[in-house]
Parts: sequence; structure tokens; C-alpha cells
Amino acid sequence: MKPDPRFVNLPKAFWAHVRTISEVVGYTERKTSKIKIPSLDDICQAWKKQGLDCKHLVNPDPTKLARTLLSYFAFRAQALNEYVEPRLMDAKRAKHEYDRLYAKYSPKCPLPLNKQKGPKRAPAYLTGIVNILIEAHSKGQECDFCPRRLTTVSRDGAPLRTFARWVDGAFPSAMNPIAIWEIKEYYYTTTFGSRVADGIYETLLDGMEVEELREHEGIDVRHYLMVDAHYTWWECGRSYLCRILDILHMGYVHEALFGHEVIERLPGIVKEWGSLLRTGFPAQ
Repeated sequence: MKPDPRFVNLPKAFWAHVRTISEVVGYTERKTSKIKIPSLDDICQAWKKQGLDCKHLVNPDPTKLARTLLSYFAFRAQALNEYVEPRLMDAKRAKHEYDRLYAKYSPKCPLPLNKQKGPKRAPAYLTGIVNILIEAHSKGQECDFCPRRLTTVSRDGAPLRTFARWVDGAFPSAMNPIAIWEIKEYYYTTTFGSRVADGIYETLLDGMEVEELREHEGIDVRHYLMVDAHYTWWECGRSYLCRILDILHMGYVHEALFGHEVIERLPGIVKEWGSLLRTGFPAQ
């Protein structure tokens, strides 16, 4: 999923409103388990509960900021309820897609196992799908499927920025990448634990470093987040799906891919990377 252009390049104060309102009003409808769309009254009540003034939102009619907030909440709910939720896969569906792609492409790329034990020990399906598709559509181009080092961007042979965390993949390399990505697949978890939540905050940190590099050095490393597991993300973690969409529109993630969307979008994304390589990016 790419960000909706209507909600790109909005000031950080807008996202402070989104976070505060979401926290106070709530992210989901309890009766329907759908993503909630706060009303203008909900928003004003949330503001009052925080001891804040609502005049900048209703004075006396809804201000431009209020109208944009209402539009964003409606968009976020529709995108998650109608687009994202059907694409989130369970282990059975992910295995089917993994096996299908494995048979089709006969991959040579790394295909790691998950971290489960016993009968749940199996390939890391989403990671395998990502790796297979990148190998199949990159036309032999180098790719670092598992960089066990920090991502570094250099200029004139010297390090310009070195990111704080290891990422799950980099194209074509963790040194001067065109793209980096994080994969969050949790097919066998039974709760939305702190480890899952931490993954979102790690992605936010990576995105802030990418933003700083873009704003101060003019270098745009594409940053992707790919997540899957219907039970974990939809049944337990819908609020974090909302936060992923917020992060996407704040500019910290170039695209967020949900479940089966990886299969739909990644071939086209990899072709875009190839086009960037042919233009001479990244400069070293």
C-alpha cells in the first residue's frame, strides 16, 4: 500500500492530533471489531478529556484541520477494513502461496526457518515469499537477503550515515542501498505481545533515520514494512495496523505491504529498483 496523496506532507502537529484522538477515543468498534471512525463530537470530547481547547477544530464550524482529520480517520478505517484485512493470511494460506512460488521459481536464495519448535517448525513463509519474488524479478542483480551488519550510506568513499539497527533485507547491499525492508510475520503467536509491538517502534526508528538522511543529504533510501498473520495483526493488533498506516503517511515508510499484497506488489517494486540502478543510484 502506497500512502494516499491527500495525507502526505502534513505537519507533525496533525499526527499529534491523530495519535491523541486515537488513544482517547479508541481504535476499534467493540461490537463489530472494525476500525473506528471518530465523529467530530468524539474528537472534541477527546480533546476536553485531555484538558485541551477545541476552538482550533470547531469555531463555530469545523475548521480545515478538523475536516482533514475526519477524512483521514474515514480513509484509515476503510483501507484497513476493506483492503488490508482480507489480505492478511494465516499459516495455511501462507504455506500454500510459499509452496506455489517455490514450485514456480525453484529459488536459490536463502529460505530461513521460523523460530518455532516442534510441529510448528517450518519455513518463515512471508520471508521466503519476499526472497523468492525479489530473486525472480531482479534479473540476477545482487541482493542482501539477510544483512548481518548495519546499513551504511557513503559519499566520496567515506561513511555519511550508519543506521542504528540491522534490517531484514537490503537491495542491492547494506552498503549504499536503494531499498531496505523489515518483515514482521507472526503466524503462530497467540497474543499480541511486547515483541510484536516493539517491531513497529523499531520500524519507526528506521524511518526517522531515513527521513533525516533524505532531508539533510538529499539521499532517499526506500524503506518498506511487510507484515502478515491474520490472527496476530487483526484479531489482536488492529490498533497497531492503524499505527502502521499513520507511519506510512508520516513518510517513515515508502510502502507497507500486508500479507498477500506482498505477492501483488513486490514484483513491480523490484522492477522499480532495477530502474533506479540503471540511473546510477546510489552514488557512492
